[in-house]
Amino acid sequence: MNKQNRLILIDGSGYIFRAYYALPPMNRKDGTPVNAVFGFTNMLVKLIEDYSNEKLIVIFDATRENFRNKIYPKYKANRGETPEDLIPQFDLIKKSVQAFNIPQLELEGYEADDIIATYTNQAQKLNIPSLIISSDKDLMQLVSDKVEMLDPMKNKKIGINEVIEKFGVKPNKVIQIQALTGDKVDNIPGALGIGPKTALELIKRFGDIEGLIKNTNDIKQEKRKKIIRESENDIRVSLKLVKLKNNVDLPLSIKEI
Repeated sequence: MNKQNRLILIDGSGYIFRAYYALPPMNRKDGTPVNAVFGFTNMLVKLIEDYSNEKLIVIFDATRENFRNKIYPKYKANRGETPEDLIPQFDLIKKSVQAFNIPQLELEGYEADDIIATYTNQAQKLNIPSLIISSDKDLMQLVSDKVEMLDPMKNKKIGINEVIEKFGVKPNKVIQIQALTGDKVDNIPGALGIGPKTALELIKRFGDIEGLIKNTNDIKQEKRKKIIRESENDIRVSLKLVKLKNNVDLPLSIKEI
């Protein structure tokens, strides 16, 4: 496939925070902090150099509240406040993307990951390959023979084999593992006491969360059986939280990028 047809999806929000924490404080003459702006634009310049002939779009998170908070009010509630010197930099970063004449998108009620999932879904239907520029493990569920990831910090490509290496399962089963293990960073409950190794064993044996819950009686270890029984609701909720929406109504079509 001609690389000019490829869709390059940049996880802008992930990049802002990485740039902010990677660089020491920097200020403009008027005192405005700009370390995240500097790190972000440096990254953008490199991506423009590397992928200038392809379809680039930067995706941002909208406000913190989204549909997942309605499912589980504690979702991401454990996250601290945004650093004060980062707040004025958000607008400057969006202006810098505009200055480079690259489309950008954020949608109220959804996370950047859901927009990225929708674009990859649409691209696959159009037989267009996608490259997601992000190191976010939550996006690994989208990897396929038509969707690759690039961890920009390590400059490492993530394909189906790399996902299997990390989770022990193919990308389409990643959310089954995540629903069991939960995620402390995002405040996703999972099944308390079930780690990645046990989660992998259970999913390999029962296929998915539904199969596991239906056949809890078949689990020989009493402690494990008890955990799954008592955590059934949390596991189901976690599955809804980790699954990315891939049918968001997008105001910008792939053809327009």
